[in-house]
Amino acid sequence: MIKVLLADDQALVRAGFRALLDAQPDIEVVGEAGDGHEAVEQARRLRPDVLLMDIRMPRLDGLAATRRIAAEERLSGTRIVILTTFELDEYVFEALRGGASGFLVKDTEPVELIHAVRVVAAGEALLSPSVTRRLIAEFAARARPPASDVRLNALTDREREVMALVAEGLTNEEIAERLVVSPATAKTHVSRAMVKLGARDRAQLVVFAYQSGLVRPGWS
Repeated sequence: MIKVLLADDQALVRAGFRALLDAQPDIEVVGEAGDGHEAVEQARRLRPDVLLMDIRMPRLDGLAATRRIAAEERLSGTRIVILTTFELDEYVFEALRGGASGFLVKDTEPVELIHAVRVVAAGEALLSPSVTRRLIAEFAARARPPASDVRLNALTDREREVMALVAEGLTNEEIAERLVVSPATAKTHVSRAMVKLGARDRAQLVVFAYQSGLVRPGWS
């Protein structure tokens, strides 16, 4: 059973998500929060598998709440999905950098929301290739030029190559096809890169790739 926590300051939004998710045989909504403080407290108490987090909330916004939860080792198993009104919300990039595993537009189709919860609970990042490239490139382009990061020295040449392909939005299967290796080998390289860099998941690996200068906006 996938345990889900809902954090949104609009009661109607929470009620709609709860009704939809509770109707699934493998998903259970274990709690609700109306602001960021409640989200952090509920996450600590309930240890949900997935937390659907709104950004704009009173007292403590979803961005700060995401950073607090992602920083707690005992909550490393909680995956945070940011809920946003617009696909290119200016805060989404910061949320991904802070530890979120992906994001959803609030008017997403019900079947897509259910799929998203299952995908994130399984440990995958909720970032489609097209949105990944557009979102990260847009906001990375506004940042100052990246400085070389010494942590990249810990990666092998193949791990750097795989990390760059992750930043393109490729899945393990697509990376395997590009490099002519097995999907299991591609997954191993991705996992090793994440461990060496201390990345929470693929989403943070993508952010790190841009911030470190391994890849840059506009690169093919």
